[in-house]
Amino acid sequence: MVTAFIALGANLGDAVAALRQAVVSINALPLCAVKKTSSFYKTAPLQMLPGHAPGGDYINAVLGIETRLPAPILLQHLQQIEQAAGRERPYVNAPRTLDLDLLLYGDGRIDSPQLTVPHPRMWQRAFVLLPLAEIAPALVSQDALTAVQGQTVSIL
Repeated sequence: MVTAFIALGANLGDAVAALRQAVVSINALPLCAVKKTSSFYKTAPLQMLPGHAPGGDYINAVLGIETRLPAPILLQHLQQIEQAAGRERPYVNAPRTLDLDLLLYGDGRIDSPQLTVPHPRMWQRAFVLLPLAEIAPALVSQDALTAVQGQTVSIL
């Protein structure tokens, strides 16, 4: 078994319901079991950065799972869950009904056209680091949290 961490986010439709359903769907995947779920966090979109679209606030969370699925297969399942939730990708960083990102896959390092683990931008995002620190505090240093402290994130 491998411990993996998945970031969840949504800002279209009923985002809380979408995240709750995603947790159920991930737990139902073959060879996967959700072990930890962070609180839900509310985050303003990163619209002040180039390439980020405006939209409503995001609801974010992080899951810790145990899995026997290889990382690329897990990613395929996550993308199927996104599609079932109505995820569309009209342009980069578009608002979304559901976004699932594989953050960490054990101690693995993956760099392929389809998947990069650890997630390349996770250390820049308070909406990832705060919920990850909540469920796996040993994985997030105080320096990492300090680096994102200017980003507005509130627990629901």
